Amino acid sequence: MKKFNWKDIIKRTIFMLKILGLWPPGDTYKFDFYSAYSFVSIVALTCGHNFFSVVNIYFIFPDLEAIAGTIFVTLPELLTIMKTYYVVQNMQLLKRLMVDINKEHFQPRSVSQIELIQPSLNFWKKTVTFLWSMSSGAVFFWATFPILDRSVKENRLPFLAWYPYDTTVSPFYEITYVYQIVSFAFIAATTLTTDTLIGVLNVFLGAQCDILCDDLRHIFDEDHFISCGKKMFRCIKHHKEILRFADSCNHSAATGITMFQLTVTTPLSSEFFLLVSFGIATVVEIFIYCWFGNEIEIKSTAITSAIFHSNWIQAPKKIKKDMMFFLMRCQRPIKLSALNLFYLSLETFVKILRASWSYFALLNQASSRK
Repeated sequence: MKKFNWKDIIKRTIFMLKILGLWPPGDTYKFDFYSAYSFVSIVALTCGHNFFSVVNIYFIFPDLEAIAGTIFVTLPELLTIMKTYYVVQNMQLLKRLMVDINKEHFQPRSVSQIELIQPSLNFWKKTVTFLWSMSSGAVFFWATFPILDRSVKENRLPFLAWYPYDTTVSPFYEITYVYQIVSFAFIAATTLTTDTLIGVLNVFLGAQCDILCDDLRHIFDEDHFISCGKKMFRCIKHHKEILRFADSCNHSAATGITMFQLTVTTPLSSEFFLLVSFGIATVVEIFIYCWFGNEIEIKSTAITSAIFHSNWIQAPKKIKKDMMFFLMRCQRPIKLSALNLFYLSLETFVKILRASWSYFALLNQASSRK
């Protein structure tokens, strides 16, 4: 059977990472042109834009609405700096994982196994496409809403930020306008590519659990128990590699404030649409982590029951002992966490949405008392 290329699923993400300066040619960054390009782009666009936005909070501190208008986009942008740092810090690990995913023990062993994992891969592609669509909409509306709302005549910038010069004077206004949009597009692309990079690794882990379960269910389909013993050994090794891969993957408030901004924005205006796009993109971004993290936990739990669906009763005692040893190792499901603070699951996703609603209610109540 033709070898299944797992990298085809992630090749577009890798291409974007290269453009953003987050995927050097070698295993690490070196003193070359690409590293210089990466340093300048990250510092000037990601760090620079965040710096001017954060400083602006000091000057608008008494105004709750203005602070919310700054923080609800500044917080995710600040998290982009953290994501960039972790990608750069763990570059060698990520490069190694990209090599490991195409190793022999991670390959589907039949056409039926490829068909088994295809629904998860298709759902992943649709989810990522939707996320990019919403994020592109947010970038577009953010770039154009001062023009569409005709506030550009007042020299209004897309983002509230402080600069050490008068941004209302030409050509500083035009230069700053372009700088903000380019920076925001760069930050959005960085966030999406790093999220899809980690997310596709979660999809890969879930697919590997599906393949392992299928192998276990059909481990005794042959009459020759010597080959069954080899299959059992291969499944144990496969599970060990899955755990190692999962361990490597574990080394990866905005929604509520967005809802508050929607309540103080004119309905059906360009600013309203950009907030809707941004809010949906934020929810989908969190959903990707939690959904596929939850899938890994469910599918890894199914490993313990998959082997009992095989014809194990007639197996020799030695193979049964190996099965018992294997089942003991599979008792704990695979759980992915965010910096070891909380597990990625649908329960966590619901808690985040509830917390976002609480933040929205608090901000809305505080605003109504003014």
